[in-house]
Amino acid sequence: MFVIRRARMDDLSTLLKLSKMVHFINLPPDKEIISEKIFNSRRSFEKAAGVRSKEVKERKHSGSGGISEKTAAADLFMFVLEDTASPGCLGTSQIVSQMGGPGSPNVCFKLEQREKYSESLKFGIRTTVARLYLDESGPTEIGGLIMQPSFRGHPAKLGKFISLVRFHFVGLHRRLFRPRVLAEMMAPITSDGESLVWDALGRRFIPLSYDEADRFCQYSREFMTSLLPAGDIHLSLLPPEVRSQIGQVGQETVPARKMLEKLGFKYENFVDPFDGGPYLFADTDKISVVRDTRKLVLAEPSAPSKVKGHGIVSVLHKDGEFAAVQTPYRILDGGRISVPADAFDALGGNAEVEAGFTPMDGSAPPEVKTTRAAKKPASKNTTRTTTKKSGAV
Repeated sequence: MFVIRRARMDDLSTLLKLSKMVHFINLPPDKEIISEKIFNSRRSFEKAAGVRSKEVKERKHSGSGGISEKTAAADLFMFVLEDTASPGCLGTSQIVSQMGGPGSPNVCFKLEQREKYSESLKFGIRTTVARLYLDESGPTEIGGLIMQPSFRGHPAKLGKFISLVRFHFVGLHRRLFRPRVLAEMMAPITSDGESLVWDALGRRFIPLSYDEADRFCQYSREFMTSLLPAGDIHLSLLPPEVRSQIGQVGQETVPARKMLEKLGFKYENFVDPFDGGPYLFADTDKISVVRDTRKLVLAEPSAPSKVKGHGIVSVLHKDGEFAAVQTPYRILDGGRISVPADAFDALGGNAEVEAGFTPMDGSAPPEVKTTRAAKKPASKNTTRTTTKKSGAV
């Protein structure tokens, strides 16, 4: 069975390999940065579960780590997909609770139309300009979605699963996230990892390679506001092959963009200042998966003949460990949900705990009067004891 859990330090080497397959600002191929992200993710899951470990407190006071204050202050949730039969990282995705804010804006280009007309020539033109835009609204950001190539196109739709689990988690912990969600989409990149847009535009003002500028953003974005021009940049001055890439995504990113647009994300003419990739936005509460996610109580497992629907079910344990599965389910009376034994075990093997649920079969989410987990009975039958393999949740 495939399960999604929080990232761990023993995932570091695999995550580093995955990061080298694509060029993501939120998962750069840098061991130290990824290590800090895993640590910050652990802290964030523990916060969501209502606990803080001694190690986290000590590290906070020691000031260790190289991540920027802005990044460290935001909650970062890094999810990892694995097969319980052969534990290991098959894919990953992320949520950052808030990107920037007042005094620490997100930097992008806003594309606007300009019209000019000549009375003497009786002729007018319409041109597109890019203008530096500083967004201090601090949206939640999703990103870092990567699957191992051999698992892309899997019949279980694992790429969709590792993507949707982020919105499932937001629906369960809505208070941790902002009113709007941002998705910075990957623009077309050359075979050697370069960006035509950066070389023709950004590099004219910032004397760094695309990769260097991308990595430096992990620590500070001040150089962008200081060096990029504040006025109109007329895109008609750029070569046609460069203009054609602005606002577009790479071929491998097209399915991800279509999926996000089906969930309610929209392109609003904001693009990345480095590679021109489109920014997609959605109102958090209008994202279908967020809207349809509920908190129920996990019941004892059901026989396969008794489960009917199909959805995402998750458990956030008291110690901050997280587990989510795609599974058949059955809704019971009293705001309870039952799943088959293998899914029950993958979720931790404990009944009467709070569980998250998102229907993926088109059915309406159940209306429940309470989201509080029932008190666990003393009976020994309420818990299934399982032997967990190394790396399993």
